[in-house]
Amino acid sequence: MDMMTPKPEERKQALVRFRQTARTLVEALPRLLEYDQQIIVVKYGGNAMGDEEASLDFARDIVLLEQSGMKPVVVHGGGPQISDMLKRLDIKSEFKDGLRVTDKATVEVAEMVLSGSVNKQLVDMINKVGGKAIGLSGKDGAMVMAEKHMPKPKGRKKGVDLGFVGQPAKVNTHVLNKIIQSEIIPVIAPIATSKQGDTYNVNADTFAGAIAGALQAKRLLLLTDVSGVMNKQKELIHKLSREDASNMIKRGVISGGMIPKVETCFYALDQGVEAAVILDGKVPHALLLELFTELGAGTLIS
Repeated sequence: MDMMTPKPEERKQALVRFRQTARTLVEALPRLLEYDQQIIVVKYGGNAMGDEEASLDFARDIVLLEQSGMKPVVVHGGGPQISDMLKRLDIKSEFKDGLRVTDKATVEVAEMVLSGSVNKQLVDMINKVGGKAIGLSGKDGAMVMAEKHMPKPKGRKKGVDLGFVGQPAKVNTHVLNKIIQSEIIPVIAPIATSKQGDTYNVNADTFAGAIAGALQAKRLLLLTDVSGVMNKQKELIHKLSREDASNMIKRGVISGGMIPKVETCFYALDQGVEAAVILDGKVPHALLLELFTELGAGTLIS
């Protein structure tokens, strides 16, 4: 007998796995049709980039979306990597009302890390697994113009000046559309320029929301380090209307760092995105589970 011929029991087990795979593909068909030729904007956090295997899984998922007929656009963060580089360069941060101030030296480091090492690592991974990706920042093609962000902590009437921290003021999609039409995956660092020519570091969630809105994306997917929005019993809520989400913020059910993520979803919806999803980027193949299965993998806000 050929040593490579599987035993009957092994063959039986293999057939069971193949049938399960076939069923999964058939179940995904309606969603493949729904998302065909649609723009999907994905925000990928810097926290997830420390694990090479998880990053490769993410890259494979992005390439699979593109090969399935979708048009993925990736926006990435890089907070931990910026903090590491500031520490290595012995650049100490100033804080106002608990918020980090980004001075001239810090924004230069942020641009170097985000537009340089982090962006190119992600581009390289996507290309390594068979995709065609190109690295950009909001500066390229004057894609994103920013203005100074002046947040108002609770109890304060005036905004806090955080230095070179910006928020999107205008998005020009000309360059992005050309790239997307060429079947190339854009990978974008959240660095932008102001009208005065100053460089601003922009929150990656907010940046992704602005990009998704300008592109009229079918979905905005925010990959985070939590499963999504939880109810009082700490159970994941799979679908949430904007009205219900607003009420949950008022009641304090949605609190802390989840509030700006939900507000980013609101902003994207206002700009014309059909729905936004908050999901756990640490779950293997979370993108595929969200887009190709009935239950999804996070909280969909529409």
